[in-house]
Amino acid sequence: MRMSKLKILNLYACLGGNRYKWGDEHEITAVELDEEAARLYQERFPNDTVIVADAHQYLLDHYKEFDFIWSSPPCPTHSKINISMKTTRKMKYPDMKLYQEIIFLDKYFNGKYVVENVIPFYTPLIPALARNRHLYWTNFNLPKIISNRKNPSIGNTKNEVHAFSEFHDYDFTKYKGKQSKLKMARNLVDYEAGKTILDTVLGVRRKENIKQTELFV
Repeated sequence: MRMSKLKILNLYACLGGNRYKWGDEHEITAVELDEEAARLYQERFPNDTVIVADAHQYLLDHYKEFDFIWSSPPCPTHSKINISMKTTRKMKYPDMKLYQEIIFLDKYFNGKYVVENVIPFYTPLIPALARNRHLYWTNFNLPKIISNRKNPSIGNTKNEVHAFSEFHDYDFTKYKGKQSKLKMARNLVDYEAGKTILDTVLGVRRKENIKQTELFV
């Protein structure tokens, strides 16, 4: 059966790690606040609509226009690194926009959604699905294995940017903006995980369309 075309919103798109294996059959809108990252995303995916804007506000204003929404809010304030470095760095409150978006999508959005973030240093305030080193909040079930690829070992490679460039199939030295290249490389979503999740959404939608209720485990 032919896969249906989706209108997809890709929030906090960065350089499009999650989007890399999605193909070009869907109508994809990417939102990224960093102008340089948005420029490189557009260069990488010329068929997508790329918008330089605050993704958090864009979601609120445009959520009704899409079938599937992916959101990867900034993760540093939730990371376990905060605990290990609490005596050497200036601390910040965890950014609660993460949970605002989860609640908002769960209660107001009629399509399928996924919110992705790191496994935090605290017990998650809303239960999530743990896959590899990440948490996923969704309104559909995910396969137990979403990627068999192994991330480069952080700190055990002399040139981490190069290692992540190979892993993500992207040359991070192209980026000339204000963010750390290594930070961006570490935070990019594994493209196999991104593809598995979109394929799952398409499978769920297909089953809904033929009035079946079985979901992926």
